[in-house]
Amino acid sequence: MCGITGWVAYRHDLTTERDAVAAMTETMVCRGPDAGGSWFAQHAALGHRRLSVIDIDGGAQPMVASRDGEVEAVITYSGEAYNFKELRAELIRRGHEFSTSSDTEVVLRSYLEWGAGLVDRLNGMYAFAIWDPRSEELLLVRDRLGIKPLYYYPTADGVLFGSEPKAILANPLAKAVIGAEGLAEALSFVKTPEVAILDGMYEVRPGSLVRVSRTGLQKSTYWKLEAREHTDDLETTISTVRELLDDIVARQLISDVPLCTLLSGGLDSSALTALAAKSLDVPVRSFSVDFAGYTENFQADEFRPSPDAPFVADVAEHVAADHTNIVLNNADLLDDGARKAVLRARDLPISMGDMDISLYLLFQEIRKRSTVALSGESADEVFGGYAWFHNEKAVNAPTFPWLAMHVMGNGDRPDFLREGVVSKLDIGGYVQQRYAEAIAEAPKLPGESGKEARMREVSYLHLTRFVNSLLDRKDRMSMAVGLEVRVPFCDHRLVEYVFNAPWAMKTFDGREKSLLRAATADVLPQSVVDRVKSPYPSTQDTGYDAALHERVSTLLHAGTSRAFELVDPDKTRSLLDRGSSIAARRPLEVILTLDGWLSDYDVRVEL
Repeated sequence: MCGITGWVAYRHDLTTERDAVAAMTETMVCRGPDAGGSWFAQHAALGHRRLSVIDIDGGAQPMVASRDGEVEAVITYSGEAYNFKELRAELIRRGHEFSTSSDTEVVLRSYLEWGAGLVDRLNGMYAFAIWDPRSEELLLVRDRLGIKPLYYYPTADGVLFGSEPKAILANPLAKAVIGAEGLAEALSFVKTPEVAILDGMYEVRPGSLVRVSRTGLQKSTYWKLEAREHTDDLETTISTVRELLDDIVARQLISDVPLCTLLSGGLDSSALTALAAKSLDVPVRSFSVDFAGYTENFQADEFRPSPDAPFVADVAEHVAADHTNIVLNNADLLDDGARKAVLRARDLPISMGDMDISLYLLFQEIRKRSTVALSGESADEVFGGYAWFHNEKAVNAPTFPWLAMHVMGNGDRPDFLREGVVSKLDIGGYVQQRYAEAIAEAPKLPGESGKEARMREVSYLHLTRFVNSLLDRKDRMSMAVGLEVRVPFCDHRLVEYVFNAPWAMKTFDGREKSLLRAATADVLPQSVVDRVKSPYPSTQDTGYDAALHERVSTLLHAGTSRAFELVDPDKTRSLLDRGSSIAARRPLEVILTLDGWLSDYDVRVEL
């Protein structure tokens, strides 16, 4: 995995801008700690930071393809093409010669063979840019599900781009400004495609590409979810899911560096760990995260009915894994260095609080032993695992189901903002607008109605909005420590197939994720097969909440926090009087994040 960046300017000589491009590239050393490089032409400059995973000795970037001394194309590439070996063999049959064994060269030569049509042939997670000097065009490409991030910032005569906003903001042409729409997006937990929160900046939409030429910028979509009739019976559907998973896991185990799995003891991660154990010739290496005293003092709630540790132990024993449990305490979660690193990784005023910190610290420890990890992320979106998929009130609410359940806080109106800010943002109106846009996009099957039609919409909302929030979090926290995290459940073949399976089939046993459970039960301990869904853990230690209260109180009394340009001091005092709970914790985390982000990034607020 890597970090990419670049600059195209049709009225400027970029060979004179080496320092600026170096600064942009340097922001992503964490994403690519192994090597870096840049490439310059008069109107294009590409930067790259490399995390070596495939072909460690080869594959240096930016990579150039030439013929008879003339440059045909240059690529800066982040990600993995899991079918690169098949593509390489086909390209060789078509007369291409290779000087490396990297997937980067396969993608570059695929462009020379098929142009932008190469995207239809790729299976993987990727974000890349190709500069074609023959046409003086830049092609920006992002994978189908949006696993890898890619941002761009149009300028008067071209574009800036990067894996993260920080790469773009390192260029003097880009300004850190946030308006009402960006702030509403940040506080609503919606994750609208293309919206990058900062004014003038955009994300390449998943499954899309952006062309930049002298005539301007053009966007197009090469993949999207489509409604298709599902004709397989239940038995065939279950066996097809298993066949797909076997193939996906085998492909994603390919690595020239140490690899592991993330194991929570839930169905998703346990299934991947078990399938990986079957496919490997050596014991699968796995890692889990826990909090000091969490299991012993665990208190069940409506979302987390059980602690992870007992189930993690069952899986590790069942598959004979080489397992490591990372145990964190309050000092770890409250460490100023870790919290600053998380803010720097996020780049934006978005926070999942201790769940971000713990994930970052988990990845930091894993990186000491492995460079690649497989994650069960997105299985809940694909197979219907979250509680609100099965809550009639949330499903039928005229808004995003996760907001209807108030899982991530009040999606209608955060209760800590100044009244003037509340009125300018109109978060309730913003959410409804974004919801209406998403529903209008959702594909429909002719004749489908009632619950089946609604559950297709709910699945679409999760696969195009909710999952992108979690994929972004996973990418930022992992790449902040130079760890590549792969997400097998995001393989587009699996997503397309399960998306079109009827909801009645997805819940045929009366439970969540019925198809996944049935497809993998044979490789799992019974305890995991029977376990009820439990989300990623959040510390229950009241000492953590007390420390948050103290930090927000300190900000409040100091009177110099930039957060209070937006946050109401009296409302904050009321928050501090509420006492401790995970629900009461989130607004305090947001206030602390806003304070750090506005100051550290020197953001100008223009509401």
